[in-house]
Amino acid sequence: MAGFALRIKTKSGQQVVNSLTKESTIKELKQVLSSLSNIPINRLHILSGFPPKILDITQDNLNLASSGITSGDTLILEERSAPVPVPKEVDVEQIQENKTRKHVEDPFDCPGILMKNVVPADNSCLFTSVHFVLNGKVDESGNVAPYMRQLVAETIRAAKDQYDEAILGKPIDEYCAWIQDDKSWGGAIELAILSNYYGMEIAVVDTINAIINRFGEDQSYPHRVFLMFDGIHYDPLYMESLDGGKIQTIFSSEDDRVLREAEQLAQEAKSSRQFTDVDKFSLKCMICNILLKGQVAAQQHAQTTGHANFGEV
Repeated sequence: MAGFALRIKTKSGQQVVNSLTKESTIKELKQVLSSLSNIPINRLHILSGFPPKILDITQDNLNLASSGITSGDTLILEERSAPVPVPKEVDVEQIQENKTRKHVEDPFDCPGILMKNVVPADNSCLFTSVHFVLNGKVDESGNVAPYMRQLVAETIRAAKDQYDEAILGKPIDEYCAWIQDDKSWGGAIELAILSNYYGMEIAVVDTINAIINRFGEDQSYPHRVFLMFDGIHYDPLYMESLDGGKIQTIFSSEDDRVLREAEQLAQEAKSSRQFTDVDKFSLKCMICNILLKGQVAAQQHAQTTGHANFGEV
């Protein structure tokens, strides 16, 4: 039987459940989710779809295939103080229509589920994430970020007509010195340069606006990789195999299915507010305990003190 997996999201994070099949019942689903989340079955509140809507889990004997749940779906778990009320009316024809549409777009033989790998928030998360999607693992040598920073600086110096002060926001030499400082955060300029250098499209899932920014899209590169950006931090995305095999981080640029799944992640993240308002979020320097407001203040503090360990408050 083809693999069947569900992405489960709770307050503590996300996990993949692959112990069920399309023939499993709603009752079995609730038992698994209750055990996974430590939420009593009678207090389970499950959301699915875009935008997230309450999932009807009142028909214990209904199998997952008949309920419209398919492999690769994302379920968001919440705990209610009282059992979720049963809907008074159910539009059976609409359910059947949605179920048929889902089977066409998201078949049971999907190769895996797109997941996020959380990397350290050390001011080099962009470079760490790019290395991860290129190599399938996090750099432990500490050499990758400095190398990529130097690569960016050399590229800018070699193409001064393309990267002028108007684009960089500061003089070229000043910018090149700034980006090679390990306290500086990379962004769109660095992504464009790295995309061109590695000959690969870099698709960034923007969870603030629920869109995907595709660097190198106009170059017809044969391969594509994915990052997630929440306003201040980048994480790499990878495909978790349903059969427990190796993860996949590089995809064909013609693979629209993975692109659609990335768009789905963007919508999910925005609807569940998995992003940071860079102008309003509050930070605390974990070294000197000073409170800061917004990304700019954090960057200025880091440049002034050399402190690079921040926590959101």
